[in-house]
Amino acid sequence: MILPQITHLVSICAKSGISQAILSPGSRCAPLTLAFIRHPTIHCRTISDERSAAFMALGMAQQLNKPVVLVCTSGSAALNYGPAIAEAFYQQVPLLVLTADRPAEWIDQWDGQTIRQQNVYGPHVKGSFSFPDDASLPDKLWHAKRIVKEALVLAKTFPYGPVHINVPLREPFYPLPQETYHFDITAMEPVLEVEAGSKHIREEVWQKLKNQLSGFRKILLLPGQQPPHPKIKRLLSAIIQKQGGVLVTDVTSNMAQPQAIIHHDFFGLNPERHQDMVPDLLISFGKSILSKSLKQFLRNCPLSHWHILPEGPVPDPFQHLNQIIRLQPDTFLEFLLQEGPVIDPSFKQSWESKNEYVKEQLPELLQEASFGELKALSGLLSSLPATGKVHLANSMAVRNANFLGISQEKVEVISNRGTSGIDGSNSTAVGCTFTTKEPVTLITGDLAFFYDRNAFWHQYNMANLRIILFNNHGGGIFRMIEGPANLPELEEYFETQQRLNASSLAAEMDFEYNLVKSMPELKKVLTNFFHDSIKPKIIEIESSSETNTRILKAIQQKFNATFAKE
Repeated sequence: MILPQITHLVSICAKSGISQAILSPGSRCAPLTLAFIRHPTIHCRTISDERSAAFMALGMAQQLNKPVVLVCTSGSAALNYGPAIAEAFYQQVPLLVLTADRPAEWIDQWDGQTIRQQNVYGPHVKGSFSFPDDASLPDKLWHAKRIVKEALVLAKTFPYGPVHINVPLREPFYPLPQETYHFDITAMEPVLEVEAGSKHIREEVWQKLKNQLSGFRKILLLPGQQPPHPKIKRLLSAIIQKQGGVLVTDVTSNMAQPQAIIHHDFFGLNPERHQDMVPDLLISFGKSILSKSLKQFLRNCPLSHWHILPEGPVPDPFQHLNQIIRLQPDTFLEFLLQEGPVIDPSFKQSWESKNEYVKEQLPELLQEASFGELKALSGLLSSLPATGKVHLANSMAVRNANFLGISQEKVEVISNRGTSGIDGSNSTAVGCTFTTKEPVTLITGDLAFFYDRNAFWHQYNMANLRIILFNNHGGGIFRMIEGPANLPELEEYFETQQRLNASSLAAEMDFEYNLVKSMPELKKVLTNFFHDSIKPKIIEIESSSETNTRILKAIQQKFNATFAKE
């Protein structure tokens, strides 16, 4: 039986611009699945593991900047979407999550595959809706259409995010042989438009900001995680040139440029020891930053903090937020370029001199070091294609990349820093490959990689995927953290030591595979690693967790000792 409320749901999705759906197999969700499959303008893929499916949808929506649909059956299947939905919520990525369900009277009655699915994602969705379970009355059908439209508008209203519709379905689920789908949009389709937040503020507010800015001479610009934005990048460059601004960037900000401060994790920042580097005004935009040392430094500085955001809640990660400016960042930066003060040259010099010193010394220190993750990553980053996408898994992969920086300015850096979990790194990168023909490079550690191996369990082409797997056979990051590093239980209960390598997985999934244990081997493999191929490729770099820890700590101590003498 073809259900009219489901046909209209899919029709409204298509008319609203949705073109991609990730479906997971199941019986209860059959009416949803078949309607999406049979719609002529929606491209569907089927992914058996719901956790991987949801992260793939996340990876797609990051690139498409519009909702991707997720469909699963009832019961625990819906719970497996949870990690990716939380990540999408904090990254502000739009998803439309459709969970099939039993009718309400069968919940808690020991019927198969039933759980309490209404509001199952709690505060980690922008909204949760309950779909009508029949369309026998005109008002019921109107209500179904209205829910779909409202959910899509909510997902695409700034800040973007995931929205959930729970869809109770009654048997029979499957269309009869003589039935056909009709996706015509009727005149009753709801129209719902939401105006974007204002991009303009009153003249007196501009004058107030101008007067306030005149009292600052040590302004630090700090973009958080965000996708590339060429106009913002150009404005930041112009501010640096005209006013001597100080721009500090994490690798996930996609705002790095030649004059940006990128090596701040090696400065050993301390407000008392580095008073010449303490800003009097911090101007931030975008989402979170990665660097723990920078966050701690700014929390301990006496400063004013302005955050630029057109709409939505504004966190206070540095505990100094005293002004929220409701503008698009590029609009404010244009104002700052015209009206901002000239920066104290000694403040600018303090930041730039340290950054230049690290930039000059770091290659020599790595050259002298034993083979390990940091040395291998340095060689890899310099070999990346000039364009493409780089996905950084959480734990040491993203931190090591932040230590070193990525010099290719046209490469987009992506990382699941919303919740900072390791669980969906592979799947997010795979989802990205579904949206682009450019190279997609995943840089990951062994625990994140093996935890999400079902990312590759499907039939779809990923020939542009390149995986750099750092395998130290455990969670090496815990040797970097002072607490667990000194515990006798470190190896068994924190590092989670494992003996796996990727050779068997590569054979099963038909990936090109190379195992590397030295720099000469790595250089040889890199000569054609990024060349086009008909298969995905993996380089597995095997190293010792103890060696990696020793090298990084030695480099940090050297720079800390040097800067402590200043």
